[in-house]
Amino acid sequence: MSRRAVRVLRLGAVPYAEALRVQERCVAAARAARGPAAPPGPAAGRGGAEALPAESVVLSEPAQPVYTWGLRGAPGAAAAAALRARGAALVAARRGGHITFHGPGQLLAFPVLDLRRRRLPLRAYVAGLEALVLRLCRRLGLGAARALPPPFTGVWMGDSKLCAIGVHCGNHITSHGLALNCCTDLSWFEHIVPCGLEGKGVTSLSRELGQHVAVSHVLEPFLDSFQEVFDCTLVFSEDPGD
Repeated sequence: MSRRAVRVLRLGAVPYAEALRVQERCVAAARAARGPAAPPGPAAGRGGAEALPAESVVLSEPAQPVYTWGLRGAPGAAAAAALRARGAALVAARRGGHITFHGPGQLLAFPVLDLRRRRLPLRAYVAGLEALVLRLCRRLGLGAARALPPPFTGVWMGDSKLCAIGVHCGNHITSHGLALNCCTDLSWFEHIVPCGLEGKGVTSLSRELGQHVAVSHVLEPFLDSFQEVFDCTLVFSEDPGD
């Protein structure tokens, strides 16, 4: 059986809102691919060209600081005003989890996968996201990185979170995903309780490795790990409007 194809969209440094817009287009495409007229295998597009894969992963680096929250943990009016005064935007996101920070130096990965076709339970999918970041960490020499048992999510170095995970799954199609601190300015996290976890810290690849690790440095090993964990073939596309 051939491996499922996943389209890779590398947006570079863009506003968080732009990454969300591209993600929503990918979600719409994944839903449309389920339609009764959609063939089970690769389809022909305009002019007989092969159609784009139904599944995608959107990769970006937030160009400006932004605080986001999911189903819980929205800041009160005074706290929101204080965060805005520091120069950050505030965005409510359709994902699980409490408030967190996104900004320059952070890799955002939004996989848009069809869990029903993959026969993959949601919890196993979240474990897969953790597994791919753990593989990436081992490739970079961070063998001490670990995932904690539920209800904790993400990837940790000791009591400090290196990678946060917050997903949405509608009609078995995933969105949102993970935020990996590469060379993030961690002082932005000091103004919130990250992910609603009192007494826990936040760290980055740069801090743990003792050297500057840019987002661009981790893209290739990240995608290698993604292919291995989700058993797929990657198809690269630079145009989010495809």
